[in-house]
Amino acid sequence: MKIMKKTLFTLCLGLLALGFTHAQVPQQTLKGDLIIFHAGSLSVPMKEISAAFKKIHPDVNILLESAGSVECARKITDLDKPCDILASSDYKVIDNMLIPRYSDWNIKFVSNEMCIVYTEKSKYADQINDKNWYDILQKKDVAYGRADPNADPCGYRTVMTMQLAEKFYQKPGLSNLLTAKDENYMRPKEVDLLAVLESQSVDYIFLYKSVAIQHNLKYLVLPDEVNLKEPKFADLYSTATVSVNGKEPGQKTMMKGEPMIYGVTMLNTTHNKPVVLAFLQFMLSKEEGIKILEKDGQPSMIPQKNPRYDLLPDELKPFAKK
Repeated sequence: MKIMKKTLFTLCLGLLALGFTHAQVPQQTLKGDLIIFHAGSLSVPMKEISAAFKKIHPDVNILLESAGSVECARKITDLDKPCDILASSDYKVIDNMLIPRYSDWNIKFVSNEMCIVYTEKSKYADQINDKNWYDILQKKDVAYGRADPNADPCGYRTVMTMQLAEKFYQKPGLSNLLTAKDENYMRPKEVDLLAVLESQSVDYIFLYKSVAIQHNLKYLVLPDEVNLKEPKFADLYSTATVSVNGKEPGQKTMMKGEPMIYGVTMLNTTHNKPVVLAFLQFMLSKEEGIKILEKDGQPSMIPQKNPRYDLLPDELKPFAKK
């Protein structure tokens, strides 16, 4: 009898302990749709990050939509398209077009640089270098492509690169000569240029270094005074300016050159905040999303000073500085 009572007592303790353990470690299942608008240059890493996140949270349905960053923002502001996260290739797109009406904050997370991308079949591929590229692009038998400045930061950064090259190489009028040539090969976003390059419709394209790395393409590294990469040249970069379409029809916005920094935000209209925050934590984590981004040629800029730090969710404050 005593043995039976002792066994029952032990069993009850075990059940109580099991219940206590489960109470202490609640298991939250994340599920539902997650809509992400992102810059074309983030297409490869965002697919990889999303696939890695879904291994942990298989019930989350991630919907990725790629476009030029300005176009992504306009889908929200002009078309009222549902979106949970916007990842822009220029953090200023979020600052200028979404804050404060559509989002409250913006986290700077990775960098990039402008370069000239080509293939083995590009004309003069065996001759082009950082001292003669602007002469080769001006040749009549050479065609080159670039992104649309009114739709994509890569487009206005390309024009800034040309302006900075004019100063660096001391070639008056170079920027105007380059922008006036081959305008028919302008595309809405930078990754659209890959198709015209691979089809040999053009010989060269202005593109982000990360995209060239992701697609195993040849690329010419430009001087740091030109490529919009180095923070130490911020004052020099700021001398390059491009006028682009603003928020409203007929309105213009002046974009000023600065070191490339990507930004990401959560939209105020999101209906799935727990999933959004979990994804952003994963994406901005050094061991997870940032590791993927750096592998794909986009160096981390985390953490950066954030003027809207106090508005950040507590879960995301470790990825910024006050």
